[in-house]
Amino acid sequence: MASACKPTIYVVDDDAGVLGSLRFLLETDGFEVKTFRSATALLNASASAGIDCLVIDYKMPDMNGIDLVGRLRDHHVAAPVILITGYPDENISARAAAAGVAHVLQKPLLGDGLVKEIRGAIWGRHSGSDCHPERQPT
Repeated sequence: MASACKPTIYVVDDDAGVLGSLRFLLETDGFEVKTFRSATALLNASASAGIDCLVIDYKMPDMNGIDLVGRLRDHHVAAPVILITGYPDENISARAAAAGVAHVLQKPLLGDGLVKEIRGAIWGRHSGSDCHPERQPT
């Protein structure tokens, strides 16, 4: 986990407004946040170590979120993923589950709901360590 047990969340969305809003929400809740405007930008980022959770938009111009998850797994990025979408349907949820996505949430995002899902995903991943997210999932 990031230094001083401050979880690091990577957010990928092609909408600058969504990125700004999510950065504000997550930083306010005590997370370290890194944002990316495209799947390609994330894949080209030099550091994939230290990611505690990823929040990835489904519909992006260069690659959809599920395909991005597959590429990340190919690069041995094992952090839990929360897929966000403004275009929910059963096919997306089934494909996401098959790709190992922890949760699919609909936009507009449910502020506290997203934070709760992130904390739950991180808590499950680090349950054996001495460093946990500040609040346990309820």
